[in-house]
Amino acid sequence: MPSPCDPRYAPAGDVGTALMMIDSRLKAVYDGRTETDADQKALADQFAATLGPRGAHEVLDGACTLIFMFMEWLRMAYEDHDEDVIAAVVPNLVATLRMMPRSVRPEAIPSMAGLLVAAGTGLSPSLWRKQYGEWTRDEMTPLEATVFLLAEHINRLTDDRDFATRLITEALTRADED
Repeated sequence: MPSPCDPRYAPAGDVGTALMMIDSRLKAVYDGRTETDADQKALADQFAATLGPRGAHEVLDGACTLIFMFMEWLRMAYEDHDEDVIAAVVPNLVATLRMMPRSVRPEAIPSMAGLLVAAGTGLSPSLWRKQYGEWTRDEMTPLEATVFLLAEHINRLTDDRDFATRLITEALTRADED
């Protein structure tokens, strides 16, 4: 019997916008800009305001799709080395989130770990999360951090700062062609 959290039932959301946000963060970190300047913050806030509630929900679903796609790629990469993706990725990511107490509240970390485990076991992160209610404001930054950390993990594994972004861009291009 198929799971109600099966990815085929999940909305993909606005993967392009979610990817653009993560790629922007990656580039800022790689360029040595760890603090968000006031202009960039204002621009991001203005952009978020233009999305409206429906658009924001689409970006949330897009972020969950990125988590699923990144974990799928990582699962295949780790299986090629006879390793388990959950054991290899989740503890390190959780430990990193715990080192970010100003951005990531401790009570959000179990949800982020759950999203990773859901994706690592082939379930939709957005449908898994939905069964526990609506997203909270306190989960937005941890969600962004989780997607960012997964992308950065992939980039480190491949020794290519653009690999994670290219991985998704190429998948979206193939999907458009089909």
